[in-house]
Amino acid sequence: LGMFSELKFLVPWGHVAAKAWGHSEGHPVLCLHGWLDNANTFDKLIPLLPRGCYYVAMDFSGHGLSSHRPAGCPYHFLDYVIDVRRVAAALQWRRFTLMGHSMGNFSFSCCFISYQFCFLYPEMVDKLILLESLGFLLAPEDTEAWLKSKRRVIDRLLSLEAKQQTPKARSPEAALQRLLEANSHLTAEGGAILLQRGTTETPAG
Repeated sequence: LGMFSELKFLVPWGHVAAKAWGHSEGHPVLCLHGWLDNANTFDKLIPLLPRGCYYVAMDFSGHGLSSHRPAGCPYHFLDYVIDVRRVAAALQWRRFTLMGHSMGNFSFSCCFISYQFCFLYPEMVDKLILLESLGFLLAPEDTEAWLKSKRRVIDRLLSLEAKQQTPKARSPEAALQRLLEANSHLTAEGGAILLQRGTTETPAG
C-alpha cells in the first residue's frame, strides 16, 4: 500500500483532490484529514492498515491540492460535510467506511465532520473510525429537527448542481408573468421595475 494515485473530483468552483491507495475493487474507505492538514496526514498510516481496502484520502476545499472556494465564501463545517457527499457520489460509493482524524478546533474538527456525515447519512456508512476525537454534542430534543433540515439543504443543493440546466430564455412578457406567479405580492409595475435590473437580454430572449 505504499504506492498511491492522485484523483480529482470536479465541483462548481474547481476540484477536490484526493490520494488513493489499493485497488478500486477493494472495500471503500474514505479518509478525512484534520484541521489545517491535508491528505498526506495518512501517508504513514495507510501502509500499516489491512490490505484488501481501497483507501481514498481527500483534501478538503482550500486544503492540500483542492481548489479554494471563491473569495468571500466562508468555510462552514456543513460545507465540508457536503464535500464528503460530493466525493462519495463521484466515486459512486453507496456504502463505505469513514475514517476521520483530528481533535483540532472543535467547530472545524474533521472527526466532527465524520460524526455529522454519519448522522445525516447513516445508510451510507458501515463503520466509523475516529482518530483523536471529541464527542458529538447535540441535545436529544434537537436531533430530529437538525437532521431533517440539514439533509434537506444538502440534498437540494446537490440536486440543483447535478441538473446544471442552462437558464431558460423568455420574452419580457413571459418573464414578467413568471415573476408575478412566484411573487404574489408584486404588482405588474413593481415586477417590471425589478426585471429591468434582474434580467439579462440574449438573442433568444
